[in-house]
Amino acid sequence: MTEMYPTLGNCWEAAPFAGPRTGTVNESQSLEGDKMETAAVTVVIPTHNRPVLMQRALESVLDQKYDGEIEVIIVFDACDPFDPPVVIPRGRSVRTVVNERTRGLAGARNTGIVLATHDFVAFLDDDDHWLPGKLDAQMPHFDDATRPALVGSAMVLDDGERTFERLVPAELVRHQDLIRDRMAGLHSSTFVFRREDLLGPVGLVDEDLPGSYGEDYDLLLRTAKVAPIVVVNEPLVSVTWSGQSFYFGRWGAYAEGLTYLFERHTEFADDRRATGRIAGQIAFARAANGERAHARHWVRRSLRNDPFQVKAWLALGISLRLVSAPWVIRTVQRMGKGI
Repeated sequence: MTEMYPTLGNCWEAAPFAGPRTGTVNESQSLEGDKMETAAVTVVIPTHNRPVLMQRALESVLDQKYDGEIEVIIVFDACDPFDPPVVIPRGRSVRTVVNERTRGLAGARNTGIVLATHDFVAFLDDDDHWLPGKLDAQMPHFDDATRPALVGSAMVLDDGERTFERLVPAELVRHQDLIRDRMAGLHSSTFVFRREDLLGPVGLVDEDLPGSYGEDYDLLLRTAKVAPIVVVNEPLVSVTWSGQSFYFGRWGAYAEGLTYLFERHTEFADDRRATGRIAGQIAFARAANGERAHARHWVRRSLRNDPFQVKAWLALGISLRLVSAPWVIRTVQRMGKGI
């Protein structure tokens, strides 16, 4: 699960490839073949200092057996771009560009969306990869009667030792569903959008979100206001799950992002259960960040709305130094869950 850091560096030197297999990427390699019958897709891969993982992500897209054309835009954020040594099949193209918008994941994604040349835009984080048949399973649903702006899928979490299949609790997700439940199985690396909706009623990824935390949730909420989100409820993406994905050492940014979302989407305040959930997450982040008094403020707000909110009780325990945040995270992660 990608986390973008504002450190300048050279993406190639961070972890060099063993060497090219056959062929390299040009800035704008032309498409070949006759594949106009099926909708063409642009895939945006933001990356920062992870060349080996990024190549795996890229190859998982190029290996799709999808009949339509696929354009891949790799957006290098806060590091020097380079051409990955990959074989480019017929009907595929790869472009490498630099994020010149707001530094971070949101700006990098928006760079790719704006530069996309196809009517559909898919997201893929540089440390995740698609499984075979992803686009074939998702693209036909854009013809559904609901005219979705977004089609997602379920996923597989991979922590390096174990894998956890995470499904989505509904195959048609509406705005109120997302107010009540983030639906963690609906990960950004599964998203395929109509580009005209991202440039229109949905809007681009919010670059003002603190640390880009929760940009995918914010985008889901805004999208569901335009049309229900269709879910292909089978794992079509493998998501890398590691300690850094839980914002270790960056709990303050985690809390700021959640608070921003809570204030921006006023519907949370209209639903006691939703308020309890978000407030419990903010309480946990504040407690993990060492802000014990601030954490207990959010604990009270959470439990007033939902006395059974587990995250709030955990935050209280951390603020009272009865348990530690790293211990809680490790315990939850072993069960295939997250905070």
